[in-house]
Amino acid sequence: MQNKYISLIIIPHKKGKQRSYSLSKKAIHITAGVTAFVFVVLTLFLIDYFLMNGTRRKYKTLLADYEQQGVTLAQYRESIDSLNAKIHDLEGYAKKLNVMAGFKAEDPIEGEPGVGGNSDMPEQVIIEPQNELSQLDVLGEKADGINRNFDVLNSHFENQKLELAQTPSIMPTQGYWSSSYGWRDDPFTGKRTFHWGVDIATQTGNPVLATADGIVIQTKSDKTGGRTIKISHPKTGFVTVYCHLSKYLVKPGQRVKRGDTIGLIGATGRARGPHVHYEVRLDGKSLNPWYYILDN
Repeated sequence: MQNKYISLIIIPHKKGKQRSYSLSKKAIHITAGVTAFVFVVLTLFLIDYFLMNGTRRKYKTLLADYEQQGVTLAQYRESIDSLNAKIHDLEGYAKKLNVMAGFKAEDPIEGEPGVGGNSDMPEQVIIEPQNELSQLDVLGEKADGINRNFDVLNSHFENQKLELAQTPSIMPTQGYWSSSYGWRDDPFTGKRTFHWGVDIATQTGNPVLATADGIVIQTKSDKTGGRTIKISHPKTGFVTVYCHLSKYLVKPGQRVKRGDTIGLIGATGRARGPHVHYEVRLDGKSLNPWYYILDN
């Protein structure tokens, strides 16, 4: 009969009692099987652990890269927004120069104009948030177009220096726009009336400047405009008007240069507070002064 047991005899090198253990083959097979199973499971666990550990390191690296890319992308978006705002300002500036040069007509006034600040500025074109590269392409095309336009304008004005000197181009005083050109509610009657100029509010006594070279053709005082100065710019056909002054500093027939002080801010005539009502006319036609102020 086949022996179903295996004996394990342990004999010490030195003096000692000999020990003997008997194990059944079935127990040995089970023990070997369990040991092999535990070994395989442990091996797989260790392999999985080291693989997952590498994956976790890669994940942390990717997460750090993603966060850094997010910061970089936010910086790009901020730069794009800044470029968009600057190009918008340049477009507005170029638009004024084109009107002054006669290359473009003023925009027709539709609806109620804004009051105060730069509220009658053309509405800014907002680029939809597509991908940043497409936005940069659009901005690049706009910048190239503006640059080409400036080249044409530069050539035109180089050949028209005398005309440019007699074209209104600066603020008549430093202050804020309290009323724009166009339809508005009259501040005294509340009725809808057309405002033929712009009102720039500031402190009484502040200087009022000639906005272009010209000749003073009139200083008068009436119930509506108060103390008023009219300046002719004969080379170009422009006439500029300055109302509600507290004092004249020029006389009819006097020649003035752009930037010369011609009077002082006041509230004479039909005015609720100190300001200058400023008009620009060309061959008898009223124009929107916004297009003839390059320094605001």
